[in-house]
Amino acid sequence: MRYHNITKADMLNGEGLRVVLWVSGCNHKCPACQNTLTWDEFDGLEFDDDAVEEIYHELEQDWCDGITLSGGDPLFPNNRKTLKNLVMNIRERFPNKTIWSYTGYTWEELMEEKKTDKDLADFLDNIDVLLDGKFILKLANEKAHYVGSTNQRVIDVPKTLKGDDIVLYIDNSEFVKVGV
Repeated sequence: MRYHNITKADMLNGEGLRVVLWVSGCNHKCPACQNTLTWDEFDGLEFDDDAVEEIYHELEQDWCDGITLSGGDPLFPNNRKTLKNLVMNIRERFPNKTIWSYTGYTWEELMEEKKTDKDLADFLDNIDVLLDGKFILKLANEKAHYVGSTNQRVIDVPKTLKGDDIVLYIDNSEFVKVGV
């Protein structure tokens, strides 16, 4: 897996101050994407032990509330095994830090894929919040919390996995434009 950047003390990609890992690889290619540079899975830096240690160092800081995985798409198929291992290790080593992840896939698509993808299942079992769905320019709303367009959801993963219905961590429905 490759990545483009590790952002420190970020307050735009999840609650609190966070470390953000910007991964390479995305097959959604949403029009007007703000991160087109990250689409190519072969671009960026190799995600190696030094990168992992850099993330751990940030997570050890008292100011750091957790990690957010962004990109690209953290759930791009070739990223899943590496990121599954990362989130499982973070969950064990930093149990009080939250793990958020963006993806262009919908929750429903992931639930179908999870049936045959153990890495995806383990990944989802170890994160707190999933921000799902492709960015759709005509649904863009800068007031929606942590997402770019109002079709995207901020999902409470542990609560959702326990039941049959999606439980939102943050409800952005007030920002949905009627008739669009």
